[in-house]
Amino acid sequence: MKLAEFKSKFAKVRSKGFIRSARRGPTGIGHTFEKAIGLKENNLAVPDLGEVELKTHRENASNLITLFTFNRNAWVMNPLAAVHKYGTRDVNRRKGLYFTMSTTPNSSGLLLQINDKTASVQHVSGEVVARWDIADVAAQFRKKIPALILVTAEVEEHGGIEYFYFYRARLLTGTSPKLIADQLRYGNMLIDLRLHDKGTMARNHGTAFRVPESRLDKVFKKIEEI
Repeated sequence: MKLAEFKSKFAKVRSKGFIRSARRGPTGIGHTFEKAIGLKENNLAVPDLGEVELKTHRENASNLITLFTFNRNAWVMNPLAAVHKYGTRDVNRRKGLYFTMSTTPNSSGLLLQINDKTASVQHVSGEVVARWDIADVAAQFRKKIPALILVTAEVEEHGGIEYFYFYRARLLTGTSPKLIADQLRYGNMLIDLRLHDKGTMARNHGTAFRVPESRLDKVFKKIEEI
């Protein structure tokens, strides 16, 4: 599908006004839009741009979207030692580091420290747990999501059924180390630690770099209305 074709199909969908959800639940919005433009799920390849992510979201939604996971050479502390020292226990008494990091210390005294070159998870004592090179994070971002089409919908509900008015679409492209560093500072990009004690090792589900749906446009350099 070329970008011009997508624009034409989106214009037709927008002109229809509210469309009944084709599926119940949180995935209904994406499935409904893809069905409306005749697109198979997760199959948008725009020749002008290559593989393009397509995200549909409800207006004013605050859900977090995982952009990518990235751990390469990040752990300064041994991950299992970090879990033992700073982890908390879940309902099954299993110790883990499941934290959404910010620049404010959490209950374990861990916080995010950002400069133009690195993003670090460290303890208030100064001990560094993990550190990412911002340039590497930006490169991983560009690799995973070189471009993204973000479709926004107004939502109404009648009789327990959602109806979507897909009124806006934007093409988001490009990022940079400085942009990534700034958005981490502002809290528009978040870092989720996701690992737990598995006996002789830490089970790491991948450190996730996440963005609230409503702020996705903040982490791209170029925004084009479609």
